Amino acid sequence: MTEPTGRRERKKAATRQKIADTALRLFLERGYDAVGIRDVATEADVAVTTVFSHFASKEALVFEQDEGFEQRLRQAVTGRAPHEPLIPALRREIRALVRHCAADGAAPVWRMVDETPALREYEESMMLRHAESLAAAIAGEPGPPRTTTACRTIARFVVDAFSLAREATDPEAAVDEIFRMIEAAWEAARPPERAPAPVPPGTAGAGRG
Repeated sequence: MTEPTGRRERKKAATRQKIADTALRLFLERGYDAVGIRDVATEADVAVTTVFSHFASKEALVFEQDEGFEQRLRQAVTGRAPHEPLIPALRREIRALVRHCAADGAAPVWRMVDETPALREYEESMMLRHAESLAAAIAGEPGPPRTTTACRTIARFVVDAFSLAREATDPEAAVDEIFRMIEAAWEAARPPERAPAPVPPGTAGAGRG
């Protein structure tokens, strides 16, 4: 009998979450560098191949919400309400993400990331990937087109806003401060309106009876 797809996907997601939770607990208890993939697999009671079927690397175990983060940024652009301006929609999403990362219990994880060169490098690469994905979503916006450079720049600013605000004393106030600058930059990137073509001398009123 074939297992229903919904149940199979739920089991797969539960296994992934169990592995990630186990890895994070071990990393915080013993130190990131002291724990190997085999340790995680043994503690989670799965095969090493199962760990790698869910996570491409040891670093990815720490950033298990990586894909969801990227999807949320794109959705803030493509799924916002009609006529809602782009930058306020992105600000709202970044505030929600920062609020989640500033929740109780998150500080030790970010401290581990900051203190581990491999994790910092992975995070930087991950954020660049998110920025490129967000830039593509922004470039598909209706209305006066911005240049590719403008879309990529704003996307980088938005992704960096998350990292900068996460480190601030007052994260939400930091988001608002950063986004005031982002909004100004986005407006500055608006293409200039074309002036009407000049009427050649002597043709004004031509054809009138």
